Amino acid sequence: MKKIILILVIFLGVSACKVNPFTGKKMLNMYPNSQIFPTAFAQYDQFLTENKAVTGTSEARMITTVGQRIATAAERWLTANGYPGYLKDYKWEYNLVQDEAVNAWCMPGGKIVFYTGILPICQGETGVAVVMGHEVAHALADHGAQRMSAGTFQQLGAVAGNVLIKDQQTLNTFNQAYGIGSQVGVMLPFSRGHETEADRIGLQIMAIAGYNPDEAAELWKRMKANSGGNAPPEFMSTHPSNDTRIANLTAWAPLAKEEAAKFGVTSFK
Repeated sequence: MKKIILILVIFLGVSACKVNPFTGKKMLNMYPNSQIFPTAFAQYDQFLTENKAVTGTSEARMITTVGQRIATAAERWLTANGYPGYLKDYKWEYNLVQDEAVNAWCMPGGKIVFYTGILPICQGETGVAVVMGHEVAHALADHGAQRMSAGTFQQLGAVAGNVLIKDQQTLNTFNQAYGIGSQVGVMLPFSRGHETEADRIGLQIMAIAGYNPDEAAELWKRMKANSGGNAPPEFMSTHPSNDTRIANLTAWAPLAKEEAAKFGVTSFK
């Protein structure tokens, strides 16, 4: 049984690697688009039947316009960097939903929702582009599939421990320590890494789309003010702290402008 578990883990680890086109690094992903996308599309359609989409307004049109520009910029970058056809299975869709939550998200395959509650923080089209670039970056980098893959390995670790450990007291200690340790030590840092990666990719894409990347840090300053300081310590959170994000985005903005210049974009909204 021990050998079977070890072989299974090794096999899954080796077979689950895929190169992230934006970083050039291998990433853990054992769920192909053909498996993930249909489920995501169905969930998105279901969400729209249960929530009020805003249509026909200038704000709704802005969400679509920005989304299309970000998607086009992403495709330009991917094609120029040796990934033509990377987005062929994506079905881009942009909806503004009536909800006071300060939130937005993009499902695998390009299905996007902005809540009306985030628009005052965005303060216009460039702010929307900051958020849109970040959310689209999650989908481009397969973060959803990576989280599912990491969750599978987390479960395999728990199963392995319960199979291999025979002493009940030791098993109880293992389960408690493994649950806390794998969450705080592995899963939360994994999620924070995704957020940081999406910030950087999103900044680059929004700049190629013609939006000023300097606005990203300003938006997160407004996010910080809106939160009123009510955030958990960074090591206990799925997201980097506001201060960390502001510092990162400030440092990366000039690099995003340099990347945009490769595509002939030198002035920004």
